[in-house]
Amino acid sequence: MNPPAASPPSLSPGALQGLKVIEMGQLIAGPFAGKTLGEFGAEVIKIEAPGSGDPLRSWRLKLDGTSVWWQVQSRNKRSVALDLRSTEGQDIARQLIAQADILIENFKPGTLEKWGMSYEQLSALNPGLIMLRISGYGQTGPYRDLAGFGVIGEAMGGLRHLTGNPGEIPVRCGVSIGDTLTALHGVIGVLTALYHRQTNGGKGQMIDVALYEAVFNVMESLIPEYSAFGVVREPAGSSLPGIAPSNAYRCSDGLVLIGGNGDSIFKRLMETIGRADLAADPALSDNSGRVARITEIDKAIEHWTLGLQVNQALHLLAAAQVPSGRVYTARDIAEDPHYQARDMLLTQHTRDGHDITVPGIVPKLSETPGSIRSSAPRLGEDTDSVLAGLGLSEAQIQSLRDQKVIA
Repeated sequence: MNPPAASPPSLSPGALQGLKVIEMGQLIAGPFAGKTLGEFGAEVIKIEAPGSGDPLRSWRLKLDGTSVWWQVQSRNKRSVALDLRSTEGQDIARQLIAQADILIENFKPGTLEKWGMSYEQLSALNPGLIMLRISGYGQTGPYRDLAGFGVIGEAMGGLRHLTGNPGEIPVRCGVSIGDTLTALHGVIGVLTALYHRQTNGGKGQMIDVALYEAVFNVMESLIPEYSAFGVVREPAGSSLPGIAPSNAYRCSDGLVLIGGNGDSIFKRLMETIGRADLAADPALSDNSGRVARITEIDKAIEHWTLGLQVNQALHLLAAAQVPSGRVYTARDIAEDPHYQARDMLLTQHTRDGHDITVPGIVPKLSETPGSIRSSAPRLGEDTDSVLAGLGLSEAQIQSLRDQKVIA
């Protein structure tokens, strides 16, 4: 089955239609926030450096010289190639920001201040401006001037220490999860600030999101456990520490994930694997008892799974209403009917004439769902139309191009 084509604009105007976003930043965290707002109808104008553009254009695998990752990260955006290091470029940026609702930037703290574009200066031009500032360590504090990427934020936030097997070098999760978590926290901040602006006299505000803080915010009981008991949580491989049973188990042809940690679920799981004795054991009736005997329980489960293929195990577990699943690869995702049914695989047409399958849109709104209204832009292809919208004449635009302020 081929994925459905990306949603045409007529299907939904988008919940954020009418909002204008200026995206000043590159790579992952800031642009992912812009991507999310754009999918729900906001107009996103992305400012890129002339000549080079966002480095993400050339990251990982490329099709006709352009990253396919770029096609996802920059859909629903317009590209303006503008030299922000020039006085003229900074002046144009201020004009764009003066007409915007939201500014997203993920430069090193202090960069915009050097260019005369601090929040105080920009809000004086545009009192309703909501400014999302994303950085490694935040706009304040002793580490603010240090270079910070997602991988460093994941480590400082406590996540990297927990990933991997006990006694081994911690591993990354395989994607830039720190950047994405930061972007999503930024979007939450933007939407909250928009509501405040609407209900409190139209004043904007600045949102300060640090990579390490976004990661730290999802670290569950890490710090309370240390505070109350002096416990430093350690890596635990594929298991879920303190919650039992929840692990990956070997089958004859692969792995199956099983979450049997609910009290009634555990009983059904034990009965399914032929261990009614464990299901009826009063010492295992709650999580604390199961945690104390997790090695015994895991061995019993894997003794059962080793005699089955993954599909066989999943069939039996589903019949018993035990949460379970396979470890999906990209191929598994592309062929899965549930992904198809939920429109989580869409066909996106690139500016170079290719059709590629891309992730669908999350979350799913019943009345104003998100959509892919346009594919990712070529570098600077919207520069002239955006500047004309500011009132610049063709001669002025050409003069800026001659000066290499724009491209």
